[in-house]
Amino acid sequence: MTFDKWFNKQSRLIQIILLLIPFVNWVVEILVRLSALLRKPNLVNALGCVFGIIIPIFGWIDLVWCLLFKHLLLCD
Repeated sequence: MTFDKWFNKQSRLIQIILLLIPFVNWVVEILVRLSALLRKPNLVNALGCVFGIIIPIFGWIDLVWCLLFKHLLLCD
């Protein structure tokens, strides 16, 4: 099982807790995005991976997105 599928199967509470902790947020985001990119290499996953690595504030945007849609922004 890939890390992105594992993350999406977690309860919303676990996802939010992982995304609330600052350094853990960034590590989880990178792992989920790299896993999604390796599993399904497309433009959406590539952009999400680049934005997740380069823009640290993107993790907080993902927190809100995860609250609304139960997955990370730009993670197919």
